[in-house]
Amino acid sequence: MEEPLVRVSDSGRVRTLALNRPQALNSFTGAMHGELRAALDAAAGNPDVRCVVVTGTGRGFCAGQDLSDPAVAPNREAAGTTTDVGSAIERFYKPLALRIRSMPVPVVAAVNGVAAGAGASLVMTCDLAVAAPGASFIQAFSKIGLVPDAGGTWFLVKRLGLARALGCAMLGDKLSAKDAKEQGMIWDVAAEGEDCVEAAMKLAQRLAAMPTRALVETRRLLRAAASSELDAQLDAERDAQSAMGRTHDYIEGVTAFLQKRPPQFKGE
Repeated sequence: MEEPLVRVSDSGRVRTLALNRPQALNSFTGAMHGELRAALDAAAGNPDVRCVVVTGTGRGFCAGQDLSDPAVAPNREAAGTTTDVGSAIERFYKPLALRIRSMPVPVVAAVNGVAAGAGASLVMTCDLAVAAPGASFIQAFSKIGLVPDAGGTWFLVKRLGLARALGCAMLGDKLSAKDAKEQGMIWDVAAEGEDCVEAAMKLAQRLAAMPTRALVETRRLLRAAASSELDAQLDAERDAQSAMGRTHDYIEGVTAFLQKRPPQFKGE
């Protein structure tokens, strides 16, 4: 039986999705896209899953697109023919980014090694990211005559600011895990000697025990804030608070606070 291109495992309420092409640093193919999308959809539809961790097997997180994949490989034999790389964005990367951004639970990236090209964009698509101390991030597109994709141009500016985004995207230099944290690309770096997947799992278990609906609504409001005026954002907060105030988790949270005990949230 062939190895799956995405390994799926559960630990309590946390589901881990591990990209599984270690011989190719988990670079994307059309087939791996299909398995990852199916795994994300399954996690989104499972009420027992309260947080998702995305990582890679082997020594890399994700090296971006596999350039030998027929979806993007240029035709060097037929003169005058070109490959529409944009079609791969439309078929694979746009749906992937939108699927992760719309997940009904928090998504954490455990960056165990290099995250290049679309792999770096995948990290930034997740809500939080924990990297191994030796992990690195690189926008490799300028080295092959392309532009950042999979949301890279959007995420880089949002996370780093325009000046640093231009430097990363145009120069294509590696960014260390430490610098990625300091510049706001990722949330944290695992301690020396600590496995980054274990560190991400601790964070995911913590998130899974929290009021999931409130976390997802907080995420939505914070994303909207960058393009909202204050009065519109105040209205959005009001509406969200009205909805959250009718949830089980709000009632449980207040009851537990008054009773001086830990709350038992259900994500409902």
